[in-house]
Amino acid sequence: MYTVPIRSRSLTMRSVVVALSALQVFTGLPIQAAPLNPSRETRTPIKHVIVIIGENRTFDHVFATYKPTTGQKVSNLLSKGIVNEDGTLGPNYSLAAQYSAEDTATDLYQLSPGGKALYPTLPVPLAGGPAVPYVPTLAEAEAVETGLPDTTYYTYLTTGGTGLKAGTPDTRIPNVNNLPDGPFQITPGIPYDGYAASPVHRFYQMWQQLDCKLSAATRSNPSGCRADLFPWVETTIGAGSNGKAQPIPFTEESTGEGSTAMGFYNMLQGDAPYLKYLADNFAMSDNYHHRPSTEEQARIMLRWAQATPSILATPKEIQLSLHTTSLSIRARRMRAWWTRSKTPTRPRARITGTAKTVTGAALTGRRHTAEAPIAIALT
Repeated sequence: MYTVPIRSRSLTMRSVVVALSALQVFTGLPIQAAPLNPSRETRTPIKHVIVIIGENRTFDHVFATYKPTTGQKVSNLLSKGIVNEDGTLGPNYSLAAQYSAEDTATDLYQLSPGGKALYPTLPVPLAGGPAVPYVPTLAEAEAVETGLPDTTYYTYLTTGGTGLKAGTPDTRIPNVNNLPDGPFQITPGIPYDGYAASPVHRFYQMWQQLDCKLSAATRSNPSGCRADLFPWVETTIGAGSNGKAQPIPFTEESTGEGSTAMGFYNMLQGDAPYLKYLADNFAMSDNYHHRPSTEEQARIMLRWAQATPSILATPKEIQLSLHTTSLSIRARRMRAWWTRSKTPTRPRARITGTAKTVTGAALTGRRHTAEAPIAIALT
């Protein structure tokens, strides 16, 4: 789903975002099928295609420990032996090692920079989100959001405060100052209903995090993407400064992100039950290869393009509404994307001192492209 950063929204819109998150993630309640409408005939038994896009989330961020149903296979942190079922380090944890690097290009941007060195420990993950919940009481939650099924959902609008200042070490994570140089489990240190920091999701940063190089291509990894520069990009540039001067002194905490991208939830311990239900009963995206490696705007436009035939089959008055709305949405998003793409985020501030290293969460490049459609339901 497309959302704008919560911090920039009104209280009502913030509540809606949290409500949508609650619907998508928190519910473990039985799923009720909608009543069939025999008047809506289609050429196939499939009547609806529902695509859930995990914005700012990678496949292993949610499905790291997912175990498929009988007869199915999945490629994730657990199946690769990178982590164990309990979230601890697996026998192949080194596949996910992260590196620091040195960008020596004149414009300080290389897709695959050199001077790489393993991180002895991960840069410290930082806290994100409000110290106290945006919606303080159940009564207020029910007043500003009217579309949730019952009190169970509304409760999650009133929880999740970090108790920490945003951009400081997230001490809810055990051993936060001495994490190994790869993925780490988010829960239960950060409660499942707790706010957490958001990983960087900008075009140039995401490409650099993947660390793709033709000479690194192999039969098993034809893209040549090592996906091993995630914390390095997050701590040296993050989302960028939009042309403003970087703070002095510049530290690993200056971007407000730390090693956010390396965290994962554990489905085997009850995390993301609704998404697990969809994966078990419908389909999932562990073998979905993105057309573009970028933010969500490109995928949203592709969704619109793919929906065109069905839109043309709708009544003209609805067509007009859909067309006008989609053009407006696409225009705004394309303008925002283009403006951000042109916004100078370099020169990159560099951290002096001990070299740090970053390697993507031991996944192939396709796995660490953000905003992957992580569940698809056909009904």
